[in-house]
Parts: sequence; structure tokens; C-alpha cells
Amino acid sequence: MDERIDIADKTGKLLGKSELKSIIHQKGYYHHTAHIWFYTKQGNILLSQRSAKKIICPLMWDVSVAGHIDAGETPEEASIRETKEEIGLQINETDLIKIGVFNCFQSYESGIIDNEFHNTFLAELRVPISKLVPQEDEVENLKLVSISEFEILLETIGNNHNHFVPSNKDYYLHILGQIKSRIS
Repeated sequence: MDERIDIADKTGKLLGKSELKSIIHQKGYYHHTAHIWFYTKQGNILLSQRSAKKIICPLMWDVSVAGHIDAGETPEEASIRETKEEIGLQINETDLIKIGVFNCFQSYESGIIDNEFHNTFLAELRVPISKLVPQEDEVENLKLVSISEFEILLETIGNNHNHFVPSNKDYYLHILGQIKSRIS
């Protein structure tokens, strides 16, 4: 689906204009996304494997839930919508803990220029992973990894294990620190 997305300037400020996602990625316009990292009180982090059908980073293991913020939508509204769509989980705004907005400016061999501001949230996963329903076109698989497994994945980032975008290591380290502070 080619949804409309609000265009931002290079600082992330919305410009009051929107465009189709395909045009935004073709022209490299700055825009916002929502990232939701789910964790358990037992110290596990939910990772989502991107669908094989995705143009960008197919089959890459990464953030629990992520998606573009539609035109006129708040980051919280997008987080709630994307969580329901991608993993079949209903959450509320009160479940979300905003930890920041992170720049992620990448260009891909496919021609996509993806200049995103990740509005990033943490949320406690309060249901068993077996209750989650991956959206076929978006999510190939889901898994829980322990804090120590997450740390090992970060130490070996870029070693062909298909976990995480190597250029985003500082972002992942920040996420890990935030999750650790919530469960300790």
C-alpha cells in the first residue's frame, strides 16, 4: 500500500505537506517512523524478522514493530496501529514509553533513499509470544532473545548473521541500555 506520509525538514520538523511513500523514498524526503521495542520483565527482547517480500532488508531481524507514521497521525497513534497490524497485539498509549527520536538516513541499491526519524518507544510485552500473529507481508517470524543474546548480536553485528543494520549500532546500544534500566 502506498500511503501518504508527512514530509519533514532535515531537523525533523513537519512542513505541513504530505506525499506518497513511494515518492518520499524516491526523492529522499525526510519523514517520521514509529519504532516499538517490546521487552519482558524476565529480560527478553522481542525481535521481528522482516518479510522476504520487503524491498529493504528482507529477512533482517530487527526492531519488534516499526512502520511509517501516516499523514496527520501522531507517533503514538502510529505505534498503536502498527503493533496491531504487524503482530496482532492491541496496546494503548499508556503502554508506550517514549525514549527519543533517532536519525536514520540510508540509501539502498534498490534506489530507495530512506531519510527517517525513528520515534522510538519501549513497551512491556505482557502476553506469550505464541499469542502474537505476524502480518504475512511485513513479518516473517518473531523471537525473544535474552539481554545477553542481544549483546552478543551487537558484538558481532555485520558478521552475516542477518541481525540488525550495522550502521545503526549506536541506536541499538541505546535501546539496550534503556531496556536494561527498565528491568533492573
